[in-house]
Amino acid sequence: MHNLKFINVMILFLASVITDGFVFSDTNWPSWRGPNGNSVSSSKSLPTKWSDKENIAWKTPIVGDGASSPCIWGDSVFLTAQDGEKLLALKFDFKTGKNLWSKELSTGETIRDPLRGKPGDQRRRQKFHKLHNLASPSPVTNGKNVIFLFGNGDLACSNFDGVVLWKKNLQKDQGVFTIWWGYANSPIIHENLVICTVMQDSLEDLEGEKAQSFLIAYDIVSGKEVWKTPRKTIAKAESCDSYTTPIYHKAENQVQIIIMGGNQLDAYNPNNGKQLWKKEGLNGGRTITGPTILQNQVFTTQGMRGPLVAINLDKSSGLPTSNKTTWEYTKNTPDSCCPVGTDGLIFIVSDNGFAQCLDANNGSCYWNERLGGDFKSSPLACNGKIYFTNLEGVCTIVEASKTFTLVAKNSLGEGVIASPAVSNDHLFIRTRKSLICIGNSFAN
Repeated sequence: MHNLKFINVMILFLASVITDGFVFSDTNWPSWRGPNGNSVSSSKSLPTKWSDKENIAWKTPIVGDGASSPCIWGDSVFLTAQDGEKLLALKFDFKTGKNLWSKELSTGETIRDPLRGKPGDQRRRQKFHKLHNLASPSPVTNGKNVIFLFGNGDLACSNFDGVVLWKKNLQKDQGVFTIWWGYANSPIIHENLVICTVMQDSLEDLEGEKAQSFLIAYDIVSGKEVWKTPRKTIAKAESCDSYTTPIYHKAENQVQIIIMGGNQLDAYNPNNGKQLWKKEGLNGGRTITGPTILQNQVFTTQGMRGPLVAINLDKSSGLPTSNKTTWEYTKNTPDSCCPVGTDGLIFIVSDNGFAQCLDANNGSCYWNERLGGDFKSSPLACNGKIYFTNLEGVCTIVEASKTFTLVAKNSLGEGVIASPAVSNDHLFIRTRKSLICIGNSFAN
């Protein structure tokens, strides 16, 4: 009897831990875009109807602003915010929304200039687009540690009680950021490693000191640098920039992280940083929308609303099966919102609100509909439905099918730029003012 009890406990434990970057449970949302970085939830009862007063479990005001998304583990919800020049790490209670602690991890200035490019020596420092600030990278957790990263390069690891275990600054250690519109890449965790990416203007066409794009991994316990890999591309100036986050792909024989930016898609071994393959020539410009994985295909949009491309990966090795893209799609592609895939279909939404459903195998378009409003938040796939949330906080839910079928339209009455999170059949949305948990109220 005791052995059976022990086995049951172990099964529950193993169902909630990260192995090779993957979470085998729908109760945790440990990083930006969820357990596998693809904005897909396995929840079976996610709400489809709500308003600013209906079906809200709780709503908690947030001090300051930010574009980061929440990460969730057990009873803990973590977020970042910028209040003036204060850079904050926040923890909320899952069931009540109570702000359990707020830690000022550092300070930083959000430099903004008119949106007229970056002449001369302005390219030797970053400035920020009006839609985001230093609290754009999303936190990530492994159930024990939480990693917070900010746009000024401040990187910190804390425990769930808010005790900071180590801190460092990427700019101080690795060089001043030259990214044009403000560092926003979210960190990821692989086993005992915290992995960050910096993809920025190389300054190769300017005289003087150059800048390097790179991946860097730190030991999650000590904060010690474990490996660093330069990310070399042939892109120039602003085209070098990428605001995307690596995603995991688990082939039969290896785990890899896949990155888009600098007119290039490539993959790396997360254990040692070795580049495994690269696909050049995906020209478009600076890249905001990140890649997504559906089975053994990777889908990514070339920067500046370039074509959406599909690349087939070998089931065993994870390497591309061809030097050519499998297909390309060019109409109303997103500049900011990541694609999401489910049941052999790919769903995208352009920044000006055109949502589309494509066949994952050949790129043919089944439907193209104008949803209304402008979009920056990436869509979510859950239980046969797709959730699209626009900048005004209106979420349009449609069936994840070849026929356009509207399920519901819901408004929160507050602006939204962050991507959603899901845990225990509840939807978490960070607005410009609040953190909102949508779903049934929790029993006392």
